Amino acid sequence: MHPNFHFLNKLGNISEETFLEIANITEFKRLKAGTQLIKHGEVPTKLYFLVGGVVRCYVTTEKGKEFNKSFYLQNHFVASLTALVTNKPSKFVFETLTDCKIYEVDYHKIKDMCKTNLALSNLNATILEYVYINYEKRLLNLITLDATERYLALRKEIPDLETIIPQYHIASYLGITPVQLSRIRKKIEAR
Repeated sequence: MHPNFHFLNKLGNISEETFLEIANITEFKRLKAGTQLIKHGEVPTKLYFLVGGVVRCYVTTEKGKEFNKSFYLQNHFVASLTALVTNKPSKFVFETLTDCKIYEVDYHKIKDMCKTNLALSNLNATILEYVYINYEKRLLNLITLDATERYLALRKEIPDLETIIPQYHIASYLGITPVQLSRIRKKIEAR
């Protein structure tokens, strides 16, 4: 059976039949680095499952400054969830940082399938719980940890962080400047 079946089955205990139903409405894509999955102001209709590569989610201020909200790695679901659920334009951009392999599925087709498939509905709820838990964890880190602690937590979460994500993106995610990040890294290396 497909490795993604085992991953989804761990999350929601779905049958092979349900997995095949999902597979029938899913399209596999290889994307080059720099591809925008979701553009700012676009009303998204797709949900993505990342099987390889790195995607970032960011917002751009009126002055043109970018702030990274999230990084997505292998086996992560990628979506502008608020925009999908409300059917309104996305306030964020989702862009591939590296070449990526993804599965793309129409969100509304999945929602329709959830109406008649309890296992898929439960899987959907589990994924939403996972998204909320990660959101709350990120918010808690921003509120309670200093920049060094946030950096160390991110390194723990993404062990090969330094090799896959450029320093200026890491700094933006942490809410600091690249110079501050450089100082933090030097201080840690000196320990």
